[in-house]
Amino acid sequence: MKTNYYTRRSSIVSLVFLALQCLAYHSGATLSSISHGAEPRSFELRLWESGAPDAKGTEPKDIPMAMVRLPASQKPTGAVVVCPGGGYGTLAMGHEGLEIAAWLNKNGVAAIICDYRHRSKGYGHPAPMQDAMRAVRLTRAKASEWNISADRVGIWGFSAGGHLASTVLTQFDEGDPASSDSIARESSRPDFGILCYPVILFGQPKSHKGSETNLLGKEPDPQLLASLQNDTRVTKDTPPTFIFHTSQDTTVPPENAIAFYSAMIKAGVSGELHVYEKGRHGVGLAKAIAVTSDWPNALQRWLTSRGVIDTSDSQ
Repeated sequence: MKTNYYTRRSSIVSLVFLALQCLAYHSGATLSSISHGAEPRSFELRLWESGAPDAKGTEPKDIPMAMVRLPASQKPTGAVVVCPGGGYGTLAMGHEGLEIAAWLNKNGVAAIICDYRHRSKGYGHPAPMQDAMRAVRLTRAKASEWNISADRVGIWGFSAGGHLASTVLTQFDEGDPASSDSIARESSRPDFGILCYPVILFGQPKSHKGSETNLLGKEPDPQLLASLQNDTRVTKDTPPTFIFHTSQDTTVPPENAIAFYSAMIKAGVSGELHVYEKGRHGVGLAKAIAVTSDWPNALQRWLTSRGVIDTSDSQ
């Protein structure tokens, strides 16, 4: 989660994405779809058409976006809201965003990358949580239009994005039935979760202090800090969750993943924990790391067992 690491892995992709997003914003239109008849679709849209809550302005940095990547399918697919990491100070949009969306699409699953607000955009808590929950609600509200099964909507987060995803997994709500906003009426509870080398232990020695500071400031309220230690928020209603980490991760130690999984066991929540020996922090799909590169296959098997990836026939 170190700045130079994310800069090295993601700066080019992020700059291109931001340039395209700015162009779309100033032109008053979403990015053009990638379409070949009834083929995969790719487009971006605002999470809030009339402006995000607590927005500080109307510049692109004040407008959280959903980057939607829909696979070609004749029947409704599963969907995953993707939260890239970056210490709540940037977004690793390449290997923890676009590459993940491509992996999901290859497996016949829709991807909604959440371009959430963070410290470099001028935002701390609760803006990232608001954005991620809105992305889940938006996906459900658009299920029919996007050919998605509304009961197969998950959330996937990496590093600080893993903390964000775990916040949604443990602090969701059922929506506001009285709202005039049809999206706000939808539940923000994911049907399943995926956490990759997640920050969990807020306020504890094995946490990632940079993420804490970016989200809550240098001297956060102790009660607020404790409320975001998400292993303590796991209950029987927490969705089933798949967790991946590595033993060599010294930036966000594997104790974070273990704490969340231990809380799942105590609460009777189903899921899996995979801790591989090799790999520093931020490996993404770990394509170049022997043995560890198998972890996406374990995830694929788990998603298939839950009916998120449909192998009954070709998509």
